Amino acid sequence: MAIQIDLSSEFNLPSELNLSLEEGRIHLSDQRMIMLHIGAMGSLRKELIETLGIERARGLLTRMGYASGVRDAKLARKLMPNASDEELMLMGPKLHMVEGIVKVSPIKIDVDIANGRYFGDLIWEHSYEADVHIEQFGVHTESVCWTQIGYATGYTSEIVGRFILYKEPECCGMGDRHCRNVGKPVEEWEGNVEEDLKYFNPDHIADQLLKLQEEVAHLRYSLDEETAPGDMVGSAPPFLKTCEMLKKAGESNVTVLLLGETGVGKEMFARALHSISSRAERNFIAINCAAIPESLIESELFGVEKGAYTGAQHSRPGRFERAHGGTLFLDEVGELSPAAQAKLLRVLQEGEFERIGDSRTRKVNVRLVAATNVDLQQAVDAGKFRADLYYRLNIFPILIPALREREDDIPALVNRFLEKYTALHGKRTPGITERALRALRNYDWPGNIRELENIIERGVIITANDTHIDLPNLFPELSVEPAATAQTQTSTLADSPSPQNSGLLFDRMLDQILEQNIPLGTVENRLLDRAVERARGNLASAGRMLGLTRPQMAYRLKKYSTP
Repeated sequence: MAIQIDLSSEFNLPSELNLSLEEGRIHLSDQRMIMLHIGAMGSLRKELIETLGIERARGLLTRMGYASGVRDAKLARKLMPNASDEELMLMGPKLHMVEGIVKVSPIKIDVDIANGRYFGDLIWEHSYEADVHIEQFGVHTESVCWTQIGYATGYTSEIVGRFILYKEPECCGMGDRHCRNVGKPVEEWEGNVEEDLKYFNPDHIADQLLKLQEEVAHLRYSLDEETAPGDMVGSAPPFLKTCEMLKKAGESNVTVLLLGETGVGKEMFARALHSISSRAERNFIAINCAAIPESLIESELFGVEKGAYTGAQHSRPGRFERAHGGTLFLDEVGELSPAAQAKLLRVLQEGEFERIGDSRTRKVNVRLVAATNVDLQQAVDAGKFRADLYYRLNIFPILIPALREREDDIPALVNRFLEKYTALHGKRTPGITERALRALRNYDWPGNIRELENIIERGVIITANDTHIDLPNLFPELSVEPAATAQTQTSTLADSPSPQNSGLLFDRMLDQILEQNIPLGTVENRLLDRAVERARGNLASAGRMLGLTRPQMAYRLKKYSTP
């Protein structure tokens, strides 16, 4: 059970904050502080990663956090000269919370400063670092709370008087429910800790700037805001038609229904709509209705009051309250339960709702954007979706074209994903070969843009630095024979195995499955298991193979493992 931190114990810590508005200064005790927008911190993080690469950016942010932790430890000793060991240790989480970094709930703290003994196990909630990383780069395969790890290490090391290394086995940035951090003396960690320690060592990069110059130039790109709103690229007529519809919707507060196949980028279009609307300065909140168990979807949407059911230990707002004044994006809206559909209809009609377990009616002003890849009209006819809700959602439908309808946009999309993943994985590449580009343009893209993004990321990871990404690195299932003559080297893709061959093999496999009457659940279960096996147990990596997030993978695995 987590230890509850009382900010008012011993003395009122928030009262130590002194805002001198006339002088333009903020002090925490005698230390001058500044307030920054989280969006600005996210932009800085993105700039560092894109300029320095993810490894150097992580080291820089870790060391920045370490320095902050050391200063706060010194402040804690000054504020609490007679404090016990445990009180001194808890002051670090208190300062972190007062500074708006994260909510800390220690599970266990065992500290004996005199003997240099320490063990700490802490839960972090509402980590700003995880939020900004996911917003800029999506779910990562490793922990992303780099500044906070540095802070915890610096603070504890200064208090205990020896190097206390923290690691983050669970992180919201990896798709986990919360962040969890464990700290103990570096000598007590098993295995190789050099990978963790390297981020605390200064990295003088001045002599490497020339080497990075080409990479920085490659990472800089500009957007044509006249044709594509938001962070999107494309010039194909179907794409521009969709963008034009999006801009018209952005001029009003009309409810929008985004239609299209899985993987076409519906959330990206929803974010673009939010960015060009009058609500752009307020929250954009997204929820995937298919990724949340039916029993929890109502509490996620509308919130819950303390004691409403077993386990509801705290009152908390739902997505509608968090999106007040802004935009709420409901992906896979066709998966909502009948009860949730009824409540959603009421919000759309009356602008009001009640939290679960509460009789108080709450007003909310939200612009709703819904998305689905199923035919809602068929769902209505089948009695699975409310007709009145469908008519309310279908006021302004926008069809997002499949990637196979945007062949001319593929080169621009490839460049965008190369910029993103070379920065994220700290890789350098001149680009992709002509043969690989032809293959990408000829492929049918059943998984659409999400599939293209996954393939490019795989190519970036597999390909050695300073080497062009070639066809086998994008489609490893193909057997590409080396060219024997100059003529075959310049032949078209039709003269060699094509990605369309994989489509034929896939069709044959589907026919065999149908002929053998294999249940759909069995097919999905085996596919999930095989992806986890290939990813060596890494759910985030397995999810990328299937176009799923880590929480979606975990939910489906749990569903099939439940008897």
